[in-house]
Amino acid sequence: MDLHIHTCLSPCGSPEMVPTRIVSQARAKKLQVIGICDHNASENVRSVQEAAQNSRVKVFGGMEITSREEIHILALFETSEQLDAMQKTVYTALPGKNDSAFGDQYIVNPEDYVTSINNRLLIGATTLSIESIVSFIHRLNGLAIASHVDRPSYSIISQLGIIPDGLELDALEISQKASIGIYRNEVRFPVVSFSDAHMLRDIGRAATTFAVEALSISEIRMAVKGIGKRRIASINFNG
Repeated sequence: MDLHIHTCLSPCGSPEMVPTRIVSQARAKKLQVIGICDHNASENVRSVQEAAQNSRVKVFGGMEITSREEIHILALFETSEQLDAMQKTVYTALPGKNDSAFGDQYIVNPEDYVTSINNRLLIGATTLSIESIVSFIHRLNGLAIASHVDRPSYSIISQLGIIPDGLELDALEISQKASIGIYRNEVRFPVVSFSDAHMLRDIGRAATTFAVEALSISEIRMAVKGIGKRRIASINFNG
């Protein structure tokens, strides 16, 4: 599974990151599940899901939310209703408008055609605290994963220096350059890795294999907790 993929809706996402191409690349990389997590937005999720029909690629909807502390958190959900509720909360707390200085933000249909442009400042920080974001994700039965915790910016470690006691993250995401052993040995949270792809060639460069009984958010939640035979089986880096 590669659960951290951006589309052309993210201002830093390449224009090539459109539904049919994302799904095609996921199939080429032999991914069973992908997660669409644009910055503070989710309008392209349904288009990727529709493009993936009959492709044997499961698509979870989510977003990468920026807290007021400028920490990135992956929020992944089972249903569109849960995602819509999270989106409403994020947009209410997201000030500013994008003037294209940070990149265009394209909303596309399942056939990759641009239907509109999102004019919100998606690259910006919300006014939501990290604690409130994680709490709301869990109230909606979603997964809350701290993004790229090993990076020097926009990570919980870079911004706070620590992971606060009582913050109920489901897992920590590390990048390809991180030392897995350090995070497994020193941190109290499960460790996963995804590509954070902003270009097609990056999809699947980092992925996590989960031993689960079904392809669902609830099963992944049990896997990170090690419930029953469910578990994180391996972290895979593919160059």
